[in-house]
Amino acid sequence: MESPVVMGILNLTPDSFFDGGKYDKIEDALLRVEQMKNEGAQIIDIGGFSSRPSAQMISVSEELDRIIPLLKEATQTYPNLIFSVDTFRSEVVDTIAKFTAIIVNDITAGKKDEKLIDCVSAHGFPYVLMHMQGSPETMQVKPEYDDVRFDILKFFSNKLTELRKKGIDDIILDPGFGFGKTIEHNYAILKNLELYSVFELPILAGLSRKSMIYKVLKTKSEDALNGTTALHWQALMQGASILRVHDVKEAVQTITLFEHIKTS
Repeated sequence: MESPVVMGILNLTPDSFFDGGKYDKIEDALLRVEQMKNEGAQIIDIGGFSSRPSAQMISVSEELDRIIPLLKEATQTYPNLIFSVDTFRSEVVDTIAKFTAIIVNDITAGKKDEKLIDCVSAHGFPYVLMHMQGSPETMQVKPEYDDVRFDILKFFSNKLTELRKKGIDDIILDPGFGFGKTIEHNYAILKNLELYSVFELPILAGLSRKSMIYKVLKTKSEDALNGTTALHWQALMQGASILRVHDVKEAVQTITLFEHIKTS
């Protein structure tokens, strides 16, 4: 990527930590897609299943009922946008194969569904490889590492070998901020994010309004925009290619100023 881009978050779930329940009507969701596009998002990440620790388990059919109507309308209305689907289920990936310009954003690295990686390969989708210790249900129960920075490096190295053997080469790396990490782990990763550029693949930073920000600031996610922007700047300094965000306009402005400084 010549310049970093923004991935706008669109959760179609009632229980996501920041925007749960805001976009459960397709009309509201489409308006949100339009708003994020107009503010400069190049990718829209659609989620029908919340990954927070206390999230309710839902069926595949319910997940599809949430995302397919929006995908159908949004891909027709905005053919130049790239859409990412946040899922770990092969049945979902099979169903979205009829749409174009789709990225599969899998928080489990294929561990929850053994068919998923083969499914991604069969359809030729780009793939977000994210690191998570444990599962969404257990990930924040005393996460421990020998050295979180290099444990993730080893994870990426091993998984990339597996993915390439399956014919998947279009890969985005996500160290998984907040997924099986303490606050200290998260900041160690962010401080050393450039470490993962050794793989010469795009690096995604999903920092937006997370607890690693608002707990340090002793505030709430609703008041964590300034903190998010500060950490976005650090991520860009460390080579992030994609910022996954709730607040598109502010992230685009951050990238614009960052790029202006680089070329001054």
